[in-house]
Amino acid sequence: MKRRAFLQSSVAIAASAALPVLSGAEESTPEQTKTVDKPLVKSYRPLGKTDLRISDISFGAGKLPSASMVLRAIDQGMNYFDTAPDYGNSETLIGEAMTRFKQRDKIYIASKYCSPQPYPGHLPLGTTKADYIAAVEASLKRMNLDYLDVVFVHAIGEKSTNVEEEQKRLLDDAMLAATEELKKAGKVRHLAVSSHGPNNLEPLLTTAVTSGHFDWIMTAFNFMKFPKLPDVLQLAAQHGVGVIAMKTLAGAKESGVEAGGVPFEHAAFRWVLKHPQVAGLVVTIKTVEDLNHYLQASGTPFTAQDQRALDRYAALYGQTYCRTGCGDCMGACPQGVDIANILRYQMYFADYGDEKRAMQSYASLTRSAASCLACQEPTCTAACAHGLPVANKLQAAHRTLSFAPIA
Repeated sequence: MKRRAFLQSSVAIAASAALPVLSGAEESTPEQTKTVDKPLVKSYRPLGKTDLRISDISFGAGKLPSASMVLRAIDQGMNYFDTAPDYGNSETLIGEAMTRFKQRDKIYIASKYCSPQPYPGHLPLGTTKADYIAAVEASLKRMNLDYLDVVFVHAIGEKSTNVEEEQKRLLDDAMLAATEELKKAGKVRHLAVSSHGPNNLEPLLTTAVTSGHFDWIMTAFNFMKFPKLPDVLQLAAQHGVGVIAMKTLAGAKESGVEAGGVPFEHAAFRWVLKHPQVAGLVVTIKTVEDLNHYLQASGTPFTAQDQRALDRYAALYGQTYCRTGCGDCMGACPQGVDIANILRYQMYFADYGDEKRAMQSYASLTRSAASCLACQEPTCTAACAHGLPVANKLQAAHRTLSFAPIA
């Protein structure tokens, strides 16, 4: 944090007039760069076969602090904003920003088929067409919008290990009928799907890509472990389906890792964006410091120094970071503990600083890690191909996320 603060100390957060959003341009012009003392988006990429060109680094609103942060991001060139009803008061804050920003056609806003309960609020299989429509209309009301640029079937593969069951949720007739009606009414432009696993991430995204119903996918993707995902990305490109990446910081540790002056965060973003199928990435932005730091990586190439920064990060955290989307240990626990999701919620608590959301999500699980405290045969640890002390991590997660007493 100290180094990042030093890097940002020279960045003036001037209260200047709003810049025009650079939608449709590949790079900011030299004149635009000179007129401001803050980082701008420098690259916009086409999103599949849609007519959208999105900022290569885009705004994840899962921990949105204020409406003014949205306006500041727009001012600096971000044009894609990802939110959901179950992201706290994110949609309401975006709604406040939209009462002040009058160029709606210059930005793209994504939300999810979710209810506004604590995460995860994904609408389950069996939801009626009317309830799908009502969910979108409630999001529009909260955000003071006439339409969404996209609505997501969110977090496919999170709640169920059964691929057939999740495929049914993915291609639910009621959801598809609701989407069609919302499109005809001008309330939704596109349909997409997201997944951070841990169950069947690649096969479910493959189903989405080949179904013909989805305009883009948003997937967990980073340099740590996704050996089969590049095949899905290539398939998406062949079908004209856009790709947005998330979970790109591989745990988002506040590490201060760098190589030759290159911060880890910049290296991680460039690694993802070097894949030509990826239109852009979504990253949670909580502070002005985050915004300015992350945007310094926009439109810049991946280098050997970047790889060295990634190697250093991997050496530090490779045996403690639970790979989002991996799921190799799923099924190893005889008690059916929801290992991957529990460790992801622990990441939200410890690394994302999203303590309340993490604890609420943990409380919603039907199979917590309470039984791990007395486990004598931790088969989960043996099942981890990356050598993580899974049993110990689950015990620590339970104590953190439930305020369980330490024995």
